[in-house]
Amino acid sequence: MCAWALLAVFRMPHGALFYATVAATEAGYLLALLVLPAFVGGLATPRDIALSAAGAAALVFLLSPLARVGAVAQTLPAELTTAFGASTLVVPATPFRASRLLALRDPEVPVETLVYATPEGASPLRLDFYGGREAAAPRALVVIVHGGSWRNGDSTQLPSMAKRLAAAGYAVASINYRLAPEHPFPAAYDDLGAAVAHLRERADELRIDPERVVLYGRSAGGHLALLAAYRWQAPYVRGVVAFYAPTDLRYSWEHPSNPRILDTPGTLRGFLGGGPDESPVLSARYYDASPYAWATPGSPPTLLIHGGRDELVRPVHSERLAARLGELAVPHLLLRLPWATHGCEANPAGPSGQLSEYAVLRFLTAVSRR
Repeated sequence: MCAWALLAVFRMPHGALFYATVAATEAGYLLALLVLPAFVGGLATPRDIALSAAGAAALVFLLSPLARVGAVAQTLPAELTTAFGASTLVVPATPFRASRLLALRDPEVPVETLVYATPEGASPLRLDFYGGREAAAPRALVVIVHGGSWRNGDSTQLPSMAKRLAAAGYAVASINYRLAPEHPFPAAYDDLGAAVAHLRERADELRIDPERVVLYGRSAGGHLALLAAYRWQAPYVRGVVAFYAPTDLRYSWEHPSNPRILDTPGTLRGFLGGGPDESPVLSARYYDASPYAWATPGSPPTLLIHGGRDELVRPVHSERLAARLGELAVPHLLLRLPWATHGCEANPAGPSGQLSEYAVLRFLTAVSRR
């Protein structure tokens, strides 16, 4: 347990430890219960002393994220107000509460699967629609795009946020899209556009307000959400949320992740069809596929969330985009979670999960007003 707890404070040395690292950083307070037997024998013998010392070290490491969450939670409401304006419609009322650490159950909301497109030569594309078709008034729509390096994952990835947003009164659609390398760029980008168009066409039937759409994605899905929001320049896209997203693919190629954790060149080759220096066409494709390159003064309000020790997609991606948005005077906020790694909102009750839910709900109430 002490060795596992080290992952809560030190970078993981290998990609095989990814899930263990997420557990240590976001559910360490639960893993700490497994350490308690170390103290059963007291300090009666040298062995007991050694066990207790190891147990105490493990507890310090596993609980360290909770010790750091308070500073972020204290300033987050004011930062959101400065970036996006004041709002009284906040659920939950505070960014973080210790009493919610065991609130692991998601709300029960209706969900149905819809086919939104059938591209030539591909299987029908489906999305999961949360929130049902009954509502007193048309609701703002949140379109969630899953991660997975553009080659893995599906619409069922981390469904907690979809359920919580639906319970808060939003219509939520979590989409599937064609995956690389079988379907390289721009297939996934085109699929996101087709999904949004399909949902807007069925707005009356699904009780959606077609003029209030927010794009939301994590990792590769965050990249697609940002790219669509910035390239479309559509008035109905009121905002975009991106968790730990790669924002400049040429920069990714030139500054790859630790190869023991992620094969960045291989991932980009599979998604874009090759390296940027192989031909002028591929060089242009890296530019066309980079949200950073498409940001303009007319880009929609943007909420970026990134772990400070993300080993898969370095936080510099969100930092560079946030700086660019600041230069362009685009309303934005980068929520930095210093203890967190990739996939940090996997535990909705954990420190990153609570802060992320608060920030997303607060952002949505600000940007999706009628």
